[in-house]
Amino acid sequence: MIIFRYLIAEVVKAQLAVFVILMTIIMSQRFVRILADASEGDLPAQLVLTMVGLKLPQLALIILPLSAFLGIFVALGRIYADSEMTILHATGVSERKITGYVLGWSVLLALGAAWVSMALSPWSMEREYQVMERVESDVGLYSLVPGRFQQTSNERAVLFVHDIGRGSGELSKVFVAQSEMKDGKLHHSIVYAQSGAVLDDPSGAQRLVLEKGRRYSGQIQQPPFEVIEFGRYQLQIREQEVEHRRRKLSSLSTVELLQQQHDPEAIAEWHWRMAIPLSIVLLAMIAVPLSRVNPRQGKFGRLLPALGLYLGYYMLLIVTRSALENGQLPGWLGMWWIHLSALLMGLGLLLQQHPVMRRLQRRLKAGGAA
Repeated sequence: MIIFRYLIAEVVKAQLAVFVILMTIIMSQRFVRILADASEGDLPAQLVLTMVGLKLPQLALIILPLSAFLGIFVALGRIYADSEMTILHATGVSERKITGYVLGWSVLLALGAAWVSMALSPWSMEREYQVMERVESDVGLYSLVPGRFQQTSNERAVLFVHDIGRGSGELSKVFVAQSEMKDGKLHHSIVYAQSGAVLDDPSGAQRLVLEKGRRYSGQIQQPPFEVIEFGRYQLQIREQEVEHRRRKLSSLSTVELLQQQHDPEAIAEWHWRMAIPLSIVLLAMIAVPLSRVNPRQGKFGRLLPALGLYLGYYMLLIVTRSALENGQLPGWLGMWWIHLSALLMGLGLLLQQHPVMRRLQRRLKAGGAA
């Protein structure tokens, strides 16, 4: 039990370190993109952290297999390089037992990844769609940015708000510029009001109600302008609700996805969700024998071949997913042939250290020498 805790602790620490480093790098890039959208007024500032949080499950699925693979490789490679594995073998801890410990932990990690892939990631993507639809449909108080010129959703006016009351939501010092055709001539109008508010109609329309201001209207080429002082002025800024965004299949729940198995894209998405947890176990099976290094080689002696195997495996999954989406591969075949190839490779690498295989290798070498 002590050996088990020690090995698993080393593997978990390495996997966690790789996961955190990769997640930090990728999330930093996504955070910069989301922050850029917020600075341009496409996304309210208060939703930046929400959008970052909703991206986490999707990114975790990409990083989990790699972090699990590299974590095992680095942890066991260090144990081999420091000659600790030789001591463990001398005390009766066989290669088979070490493999069983690592695979047992990998199965638990794969179950967690399956929950993220089958439930959490589709939910987060669907929630992300809902948030963006809310932003697009609510072009009023929810998306107005103080101190910035913004166009209304019906593209009929440009708004500028000096400040928005936090508790009341009241707009102060509102500027509105409009252009419209009248009698074949282009007329412009500028409205300035001391205060205002955004009101929603039951029909889905949205109105900007301004109070205590002035309206200047006319043609730029033919002054003078008409000036009207008003106590209350209304402007329609949204005519109807924004249509729902077209969902990707990755946002559908697993139950909904299984109901569309006649669709090649749904089949590809299903195999992809299955591939993430399966790859964690299969890559662990490959990482254990690959981590065997000579102390003179160092713990990173086989890092490049290991990364090459991982990239080849991952690229095959991506290419096969595209082929399934296009109907170039039958649904029953899916990605199973890739997983089977990885399984056979892992078993072949593990059996290299089996006593029977060692005796066979020695006989082959002796026969070749003779």
